[in-house]
Amino acid sequence: MARIVRCSLIQARNVEPAESPLPKIKQAMIDKHVAMIRTAAKDGAQIVCLQEIFYGPYFCAEQTTRWYDTTEKVPEGPTTQLMMALCKELSIAMVVPVYEVEEEGVYYNTAAVINNKGEYVGKYRKTHIPQVAPGFWEKYYFRPGNLGYPVFDLGIAKIGVYICYDRHFPEGARALGLNGAEIVFNPSATVAGLSEYLWKLEQPAHAAANGYFVGAINRVGTEAPWNIGEFYGQSYFCDPRGQIFAQASRDKDEIVTSDLDLDIIAEVRKTWQFYRDRRPDMYGDLVKP
Repeated sequence: MARIVRCSLIQARNVEPAESPLPKIKQAMIDKHVAMIRTAAKDGAQIVCLQEIFYGPYFCAEQTTRWYDTTEKVPEGPTTQLMMALCKELSIAMVVPVYEVEEEGVYYNTAAVINNKGEYVGKYRKTHIPQVAPGFWEKYYFRPGNLGYPVFDLGIAKIGVYICYDRHFPEGARALGLNGAEIVFNPSATVAGLSEYLWKLEQPAHAAANGYFVGAINRVGTEAPWNIGEFYGQSYFCDPRGQIFAQASRDKDEIVTSDLDLDIIAEVRKTWQFYRDRRPDMYGDLVKP
């Protein structure tokens, strides 16, 4: 019997002006996403992944301490706790990006993973932190992740998480595969003119090189006052052959829901023996300073 897992990716635009009070911005986006999560669950989704910094705009285009007020502990913070209750109610698993505070002055771009019983399974912290023009100044906000490349067993599938800028680095993508990931989710916030030409190149390449599914999520819209570019959506799933088989629009709030046949992983890996034919004895130079 085939191992079919139905997954959903949620892409959405910010709904509140950046000058609104932070609690209003955060609550509006959480309410919007909760409604979309419920829709995905009604459509049979078993795993749902949200976009990077889902409960507000992409604020890393400015240098201000204002946005630190949106940070939370993980998993004891209110957003993770809310999503844990929602997962339990709807019997779904979720990947929930959260702006995490570990202690005063120590912040991470984090994704909490919750199973379909509403239990917190673990978290991934974004490993590679960009300082890229125009406006992607995350080094002013986040520390580099320090949890490695964990894989989370949800019972129905083993999943890994890579966040946005991480996708430009094949090393972590390979580590997730070697650690057992069957699906890798990549919540992102990326704009036209900077990396769009790579959007449908890098992650399908990771999927093919490692023989797993990838769910790539991007937000939509242009966010004032920064106006750093158009978040071009086009969230998608690709299979272990690197083929995109489900994709969202460029400019609309949308839920991409698709069935992933995990049996394809073994089939592809039997054909392309990329793990068997690795030469780790020859790779030492890759980790030298």
